[in-house]
Amino acid sequence: MAATGDSMSDPAAALARLCQSYWYPLYAYVRRRGYSHEDADDLTQGFFAAILAKNYLERADRNRGRFRTFLLSSIENFICNEWDRASAKKRGGGQQIISWGEQDAEGRYRNEPVENFTPERIFEKRWGSTLLGMVLEKLREEFTIGGRVELFEAVKPHIWGEEPAVSYAELAVQLDMTVVAVKVTVHRLRHRYRDLLREEIAQTVADSSEVDDEIRHLIQVMSD
Repeated sequence: MAATGDSMSDPAAALARLCQSYWYPLYAYVRRRGYSHEDADDLTQGFFAAILAKNYLERADRNRGRFRTFLLSSIENFICNEWDRASAKKRGGGQQIISWGEQDAEGRYRNEPVENFTPERIFEKRWGSTLLGMVLEKLREEFTIGGRVELFEAVKPHIWGEEPAVSYAELAVQLDMTVVAVKVTVHRLRHRYRDLLREEIAQTVADSSEVDDEIRHLIQVMSD
């Protein structure tokens, strides 16, 4: 995986970013399995501490697995074989891997849909939304650097998701552009978004041949 080996100039930073990004999907998974807020917080904290301590990512790279399936199977094993609430702080060394306060995980979890999702299903849903959000934020950063963040915010609903409430004609008036120019802008944004999505997914699979399958799986997860 891209967070291991020589494919990243700073593997530690890549790992920290992965932990930051995928912490909430795993927290939601643990909560849906019936654990309390406190236990889920300790479990997720301990899991990422174990990832650092036991070189889990190197093991995942050797097995050539997808990062999402690696995470899910690994935390299942962690819960079954390694969980001991009394030693949670000891495993984590009393140090937090990321800033939990920024996550507001329990607040997000309480706003989850009431559908009877399995723990695995809610993990996949949160994995998908986390991944898409990361890509969207990257695209926004590009527009911010270019001084066009207002344009990005206006056309963002047309990039991915449900049918936008604002039409191209309305956007053209709002942005003082022609309808054709708006359509071209959206078309380019969608292409750039897809490129960034492929790049992001490539960081979570062992081989580039798996990227298309992972994108198809993402689309299925988010459309169900």
